[in-house]
Amino acid sequence: MQNVTILGSTGTIGLQTLDVIARHPERFNAYALAAHQNVESLFKQCLIYKPNFAVLLDKLAAEQLKQLLSDAQSATQVLSGMQGLEFISSADEVDVIMAAIVGAAGLKPALAAAKAGKRILLANKETLVMAGSLFMEAVKQGGATLLPIDSEHNAIFQVMPLEQYANLGDGGVRKIILTASGGPFRNFSHAQLKQVTTELALKHPNWVMGAKITVDSATLMNKGLEVIEAHWLFNASPEQIEVVVHPQSVVHSMVEYVDGSVLAQLGNPDMRTPIAYGLGYPERIEAGVQSLNLIEIATLQFEQPDTDRFPCLQLAYDALKLGGTASTILNAANEVAVNAFLKKEVHFLDIPHLISDALLAIPSESVENLEHLTDVDSQARLYAQAWLSKSPAMRVLSA
Repeated sequence: MQNVTILGSTGTIGLQTLDVIARHPERFNAYALAAHQNVESLFKQCLIYKPNFAVLLDKLAAEQLKQLLSDAQSATQVLSGMQGLEFISSADEVDVIMAAIVGAAGLKPALAAAKAGKRILLANKETLVMAGSLFMEAVKQGGATLLPIDSEHNAIFQVMPLEQYANLGDGGVRKIILTASGGPFRNFSHAQLKQVTTELALKHPNWVMGAKITVDSATLMNKGLEVIEAHWLFNASPEQIEVVVHPQSVVHSMVEYVDGSVLAQLGNPDMRTPIAYGLGYPERIEAGVQSLNLIEIATLQFEQPDTDRFPCLQLAYDALKLGGTASTILNAANEVAVNAFLKKEVHFLDIPHLISDALLAIPSESVENLEHLTDVDSQARLYAQAWLSKSPAMRVLSA
């Protein structure tokens, strides 16, 4: 029996992880569940899965959950704040961590799990984008097992050489090919993109995801963040990472070898596949996913991404090439911009504009430690908030 901590249990990945766990009660136990402030959903999960611990990042929400569980005579203990998240990520009883908290809040608990030598199922992009060098070093020093859960990186992991190499060439790999759905606006002109609403951006054609990642998919920033992730996960240079638009989301990613072979992982667009792969690794376990019907799909399309209409992808490549804290700045500015867009405070096309300005305004520095990255993250968020306070005319002048 493996004890599993799910960071972000009320989100899409968390819910799908619980679905897979429920299919294998003899193998997995939901030891701890955590969320930001969704009291009602976490309360219901506690009644169903009876975890040892429940954690809410928001302390007031944690107090509300504690009272509800007490009234229900539940034995689940309630913790709060970042300290609570780090505890359930590193506790001796825990075997597996599903790191699915969205945003920078997922960094510290993921680091705690790495230092404690846990098996980490990484679904939080920001951990590698913000602190790739620090996190990968913590994984190495702590003896942790790192399994990527993003469908693209999980696909690459599945078709990479079994043995790890210092660089891709030593393993016979020429390049990594990340596939992107293209999002809901793949065929929109620049004029049409000016008319994009929040409601339209939240309607992804293939995947069911949280609001932030769905908007990132629409801007192609999601793919940009995955480029940075791929660099750290597979020790790949920017030149060894190619992005192709694949609207069907059936080929989840590919690896090209020096002999001309291209190996791909295919499947229906269902996150339970990579989740089950991570939970069962190195075995394969039932995920509840329908078989892929290639006859029904019939056609697979591949296109080159348009970075003129979707500049966020190029901004991510630029940040990766700059190195240092540039990716931290990119991530922080994007989080602020997307949050403002979801609140209808800025336009869809303002998102890359804000990120570009932040990268230009804040110099990239060599990464020193976690405190340094936290300071840079705060600096970038303050800059982004100040940018949002400008009038639209002033924003244009700063372009």
